[in-house]
Amino acid sequence: MINNFSQTEAVELCYENVNGSCIKTPYSLGPRAILYAVLGFGAALAVFGNLLVIIAILHFKQLHTPTNFLIASLACADFLVGVTVMPFSTVRSVESCWYFGESYCKFHTCFDTSFCFASLFHLCCISIDRYIAVTDPLTYPTKFTVSVSGICIVLSWFFSVTYSFSIFYTGANEEGIEELVVALTCVGGCQAPLNQNWVLLCFLLFFVPTVAMVFIYSKIFLVAKHQARKIESTASEGQSSSESYKERVAKRERKAAKTLGIAMAAFLVSWLPYITDAMIDAHMNFITPPYVYEILVWCVYYNSAMNPLIYAFFYPWFRKAIKLILSGKVLRSDSSTINLFTEEADID
Repeated sequence: MINNFSQTEAVELCYENVNGSCIKTPYSLGPRAILYAVLGFGAALAVFGNLLVIIAILHFKQLHTPTNFLIASLACADFLVGVTVMPFSTVRSVESCWYFGESYCKFHTCFDTSFCFASLFHLCCISIDRYIAVTDPLTYPTKFTVSVSGICIVLSWFFSVTYSFSIFYTGANEEGIEELVVALTCVGGCQAPLNQNWVLLCFLLFFVPTVAMVFIYSKIFLVAKHQARKIESTASEGQSSSESYKERVAKRERKAAKTLGIAMAAFLVSWLPYITDAMIDAHMNFITPPYVYEILVWCVYYNSAMNPLIYAFFYPWFRKAIKLILSGKVLRSDSSTINLFTEEADID
């Protein structure tokens, strides 16, 4: 990857006195501290933010719904990214070396792919759940039950774990590009290049749920907009309190549009650059500079850190649950039955 590097200056290696060691590109003290702070903050947010979501949903009985079980499983995937992937990637990104052994390098890659794709599949299932809730609210409780939610959770985890371990743990990702892998491999590196066949499957696993989510959220927004206009039209016929009612409806519509817009924008901004680069890289003999790759992969990681804010903390009842947890009131014997819903809280 750095074959034409000039040797006129002293070269720092990941492992001194080891043949085939990777070349280290260290940062000065200031940039190192900033990078550790920024990346460490992302890992901490992924861990503690998703942990709060998991505790809230599992503890408060009022939150034991099919939708929230999906959100809890999503939070679990993102939590695991924060625990098993992001701390080690932080050291790799800042030090430009892998110091955790070849065996964990494989597991790290498998965990990375498994949990990130599990997060993606959960987001897709949540979009389907929300579509049914908005378009058919009367029969929604009978259509999207706890059993259906459980099936979505099991399938999301099954496909993501099966995909990642069948490719990276078995070494199938290197089939057909063995010579290139040997040329790119050095002691102190942790790379997992995908051959063209597997990268195509990776792209499809991303592309299909993404298109589905864009389509579903677009439909949700259109239906919500139509319902808001219908309510507004009905209210205007009565004239009494019509203006205040219109204002409430307009505010609700704007909030729905903002929430969906932020969710989709965060997802697309996080994932599209990485997947696009992976597709190009597989066909261009992996020419992406290491620092560019690190930026792209951290955009994906940060999506796991942002999910609690977008899919949980935007809802008033989750904010109330988190306040109870952080204040210690959750330790009371009757805390699990506390009413988290208020009149001003939004309704799905």
